[in-house]
Amino acid sequence: MRLLLGQLAPVPGEMVTNADRVGAAVRAARPDLAVFPELFLSGYRVGDRFHQIAVREGDAVLTSLRRTARETGATIVVGVPLASTDRRGEVRNAALGVAPDGTLHTQVKRYLPTFGPFEEGVPFTPTDHSDPVPLAGASVGLEVCYDAFFPEVSRELALHGAELLVVISASPVTSGRFFERLLPARAIENALPAVFVNRVGVEDGMVFGGGSAAWDARGEVMPTTAVDFSPKAAEEFLAIVELDLAEAARWRPFRPVLRDIAERPGAAHSVPASPAPRSIPTRGL
Repeated sequence: MRLLLGQLAPVPGEMVTNADRVGAAVRAARPDLAVFPELFLSGYRVGDRFHQIAVREGDAVLTSLRRTARETGATIVVGVPLASTDRRGEVRNAALGVAPDGTLHTQVKRYLPTFGPFEEGVPFTPTDHSDPVPLAGASVGLEVCYDAFFPEVSRELALHGAELLVVISASPVTSGRFFERLLPARAIENALPAVFVNRVGVEDGMVFGGGSAAWDARGEVMPTTAVDFSPKAAEEFLAIVELDLAEAARWRPFRPVLRDIAERPGAAHSVPASPAPRSIPTRGL
């Protein structure tokens, strides 16, 4: 799987402009799966505007993202404020997956930080469950920023069959050292590769820390290849990771964490003792 890490800075409140940047990045990199930060379409510190600009079916930004996915064959994961379809007036902080055929998949943020400079409990409504979604030929567990601090979220996704963990984030520079430690741990304890994409830039005095990276199922940092593009803010970059999910499946029997926990009395899910390596389809470039 050719995976794009889109460490970019959005323009606050400019949904269409930010969707256009997603399109330009995907066209430059031509990945199988492209990942962009938490709330990238809206910006993070936009206050009451979340309710005005929350994404709904039929919006121009969805049209733009679907067109990019269709024309490039890439699947896009990007952070959005998502209007609730079942509770009028509520907005969710969500990871949105857009497939080339136009299908949408979402994972709402489970844990909303309400300490320090964070006030996410004011505009957003959380969820209480996580399920992997089919993206780019793989079963992907999506998490939004603070969710990564709760190991049960990643474990739930792994036990439901996730082959890859993707964490999108809008975290400040002061949180960088935590994610540097958390993501390798999530990879090791679930024997799954993990991807972290954080934004950069400054909004309303908050400096965002970047640090986007990918780790294999052993918790080792994976090499990246830079994509040639013109950054608009300091520390912006596009990077490609070549991810072999079959290699992760081959490694899993040597650290059979999921098998051993699933075999415990009362476990809600089971996994095979020796997962068979699977072939992940990729697009030729």
